[in-house]
Amino acid sequence: MCRVVDLQQAVLAKNDACAHTLREDLAARGTALVNLLSSPGSGKTALLERELTLARSRGIPVAALTADLATENDAVRLARSGVPVKQVLTDGLCHLEAEMLGGHLHGWLPADTRLLFIENVGNLVCPASYDLGEALRIVLASVTEGEDKPLKYPTAFGLAHLVVVTKMDIAEAVSFDEKEFRANVERINPGVEVVLTSARGGEGDGLMLDRALAARDGAPVHIPVMTRKSHHVHDAEDGQPCDEGHTHEAGHSHEAGHTHEEGHPHNEEHAHAGEHTHAHPAPGGHVHTTDPDTVASSRS
Repeated sequence: MCRVVDLQQAVLAKNDACAHTLREDLAARGTALVNLLSSPGSGKTALLERELTLARSRGIPVAALTADLATENDAVRLARSGVPVKQVLTDGLCHLEAEMLGGHLHGWLPADTRLLFIENVGNLVCPASYDLGEALRIVLASVTEGEDKPLKYPTAFGLAHLVVVTKMDIAEAVSFDEKEFRANVERINPGVEVVLTSARGGEGDGLMLDRALAARDGAPVHIPVMTRKSHHVHDAEDGQPCDEGHTHEAGHSHEAGHTHEEGHPHNEEHAHAGEHTHAHPAPGGHVHTTDPDTVASSRS
């Protein structure tokens, strides 16, 4: 067990070192990264498409990278906004990591990008433990997922800078209890802002974009209590160096027997060590232009 814990801490320390480097590199070029986490089917892609379209109409240089286990469906949808979009296929890996992300951004991200939205793999367990170098971490939940969602996924909601509720146009139909949901969020992450949105009805249009721009321009973001207590936070100097052009080796492993679904049984610490491994090919891909009929795609 000690070896498992040590390996987990080493993996997270390496990731945090890479995230620190990526955050500094993006800040130096005036870009803020926004990490979007949610369960599958939350409406994340629909909402992001509206926000990207709104950003383009305002003349705000934005880009988006979306990660999925398979298909380029989400990238095709996001490309309709007319902004640069890249698809990353993870081939079964349940989350993005900072070094992997840095490899995909190299040579692709337009120089004038002010905001880079990352649509993480649909999963509220695995991605929660991995800093991507974000200026803002947003967790989304739809009204159909239940008011107790924050209690079931405390790490995801506990490390969020902003919580977004989606599909408010059907809240009444599914008897969504907004007050109970907000109370549960407050229990896990005291003081975090909760905003209500509807990609179909237009409620909350631009709120996510406005919060992201404010963070990019230096406005203070919410500091979750869990961030201050979390043993996942490491100084970059304490972690292993972040190698540019990194490719993931088979030594990065996941706890034996778990499945990468929304409801798979993990504890909060989500130990990434065990007996089976995922080998990841080197990052690739090509540049996507603002032509919505073209989508950049690469495998992790």
